Amino acid sequence: MRIKEIVYGLLDEERGNQRGDNVVHYLISGLIILNVFALFLESYNELKASYGNIFKSIEIVSIIVFSIEYAARIWTADLAFKNKGAFKSRWSYMFSFMGLIDLLSILPFYLPFLFKIDLRVIRTLRLLRLLRILKLNRHSAALRLIATVFKKSKNDIVATIFIVSILLVIAATLMYDLENKAQPDAFKNIGEALWWSVATLTTVGYGDIYPITGLGKLLSGIIALLGIGIVALPTGIISSAYIEEVQNRNAMKCCPHCDKDL
Repeated sequence: MRIKEIVYGLLDEERGNQRGDNVVHYLISGLIILNVFALFLESYNELKASYGNIFKSIEIVSIIVFSIEYAARIWTADLAFKNKGAFKSRWSYMFSFMGLIDLLSILPFYLPFLFKIDLRVIRTLRLLRLLRILKLNRHSAALRLIATVFKKSKNDIVATIFIVSILLVIAATLMYDLENKAQPDAFKNIGEALWWSVATLTTVGYGDIYPITGLGKLLSGIIALLGIGIVALPTGIISSAYIEEVQNRNAMKCCPHCDKDL
């Protein structure tokens, strides 16, 4: 039991020996970043031909470390979920968001040994290695802070996305009615008009589809102006929530025993 508590302390950023925690967290974080760089560099044929063995070694070492980490987290799950039994606690970890990320980050390596898979599928599954960067969330206080901010402001963000979605559909429908007769090829249906609506509302403006009628241009201008304000809404919501969370954490550091609501 003592060994399990030590392992759990090393894996859990909130517990255990601080020096040991840092070694484990820096090792895993470094491997994650190294994997992302390796995946990027491996896409260059000349680099892959010259340093293919190095990339393969990085992959194997990473798989060994991440597999041990995944197995250790399953083993110590009953300490993380103390209110659940041994089986339910492990099940809870394995099907949690971070548990699934941990599994998906190593699964592409093992699948070809278990099943006969088409090489094209294997190449696609390799992209799942990028999910390893999400593992940084548990090893970085800054990323955990951002995740908390998004969690607290999710209702406001969802409401904003809902409003934007309605505006996109309305704008696309109006533009289809105004431009279909003048440009039957460009605005042949509301789906095509929706692409224009997204490009205009986000102020990207690719220019591959644009109105030519007077009313169409007027509507396009209105949508573009609305886009300037609407696109800024989520930024303001997230920024406000971020500042509030930072202030709360600073207050708790100054007075850890004080009630935040005071």
